[in-house]
Amino acid sequence: MKNLICIAIVFLFISCQQKLELGKKDRIVQIETEYGNLKIRLYDETPAHRDNFVKLAHEKYFDGTLFHRVIDGFMIQGGDPDSKGAKLGQRLGEGGPGYQIPAEIKAGLFHKRGVIAAAREGDDVNPEKKSAGSQFYIAQGKIYTPGELDTLQTKMNGRLKSSIFKKVQEKKAELLSKYQMEGELDKLTDAIDGIKLEVDSIFNSEKIVLSKEQIEAYTTVGGIPHLDGNYTVFGEVIDGMDLIDSIAGVEKDNFDRPLKDISMKIKILK
Repeated sequence: MKNLICIAIVFLFISCQQKLELGKKDRIVQIETEYGNLKIRLYDETPAHRDNFVKLAHEKYFDGTLFHRVIDGFMIQGGDPDSKGAKLGQRLGEGGPGYQIPAEIKAGLFHKRGVIAAAREGDDVNPEKKSAGSQFYIAQGKIYTPGELDTLQTKMNGRLKSSIFKKVQEKKAELLSKYQMEGELDKLTDAIDGIKLEVDSIFNSEKIVLSKEQIEAYTTVGGIPHLDGNYTVFGEVIDGMDLIDSIAGVEKDNFDRPLKDISMKIKILK
């Protein structure tokens, strides 16, 4: 009888220990694979993403899912529930828990090697940059020289200005068409000049300028700078960094899915 009581007490203690706690800071989780384990610290600066990841891990939502998309020199991606038991060659990457998470994109949290970030749908259908409910990726990237980083920054700003111009032009399209149809060339010219001024104003306020911290990281440990400001980064690997390279370098099919499944389990350590 005493043994049964002791067992019951131990079981009750374990159950209490496993109780889900949201809002708790300094969270550490571990991704376990046949290649080894990744220990990850979740950022308190992104509480919605931190708590969502902890909740899904607590529910064992990720257990049995695959790293379904890996690109050497870029990243490894997982968290799609449709990958559980998926046939080889099956296209993956569309599954999730049925909700999105509001973006928590912070200037000081960027895509250095080893960070974990939320996947999401593109800007055309998701202009608010909301994150997918469960799919995530871990950055690998590359190390940049200062010159390469300058060139990349110039290209990023070029794409940004083009995007701003497109949005402003679309907003004014009806008015431009009206002036053109009515032969109001002076008004058309003024409207075009106004568009240029508006684009320059928006661009100057949103222009991409890499911080000292970003430059230091991307020229030493590496990463994926062109994703900064577009996806929510919500944690970083603190142990097992080499595992990223092992997974990213496996053989894969034309859709970047590993030819041999790489399944995972995620447990909450703290």
